Amino acid sequence: MEFTQEQKTYAEIVQKAWEDADFKKELVSNPVETIEKLTGKKLNLPEGKKIIVRDQTDESSVYINIPAKPYHDDVELNESQLEMVAGGMETGIIKDVVDFLSSLSLYSPK
Repeated sequence: MEFTQEQKTYAEIVQKAWEDADFKKELVSNPVETIEKLTGKKLNLPEGKKIIVRDQTDESSVYINIPAKPYHDDVELNESQLEMVAGGMETGIIKDVVDFLSSLSLYSPK
């Protein structure tokens, strides 16, 4: 499977945050400028959207992220998504999250 540029960038941001405490602190406090500085690209966030970065590296805690409600009330989970929610997930959830983030098209040339 070939990764998109956005997926590679996301992985680079996470890896750098794991390895560099100063970068992680800057990312949490000012994500847009920090990501733009790292990538050399201007982020193109939709009007009214912001990026929030939470440090979830504390292994003594379990974090739950509640995503935005789908735009349509009639949206139902497919079989794969139901398995993940029921605890049958394998490594696919990371790919699903990265694919979702990539679909946001946050990047534009600087």
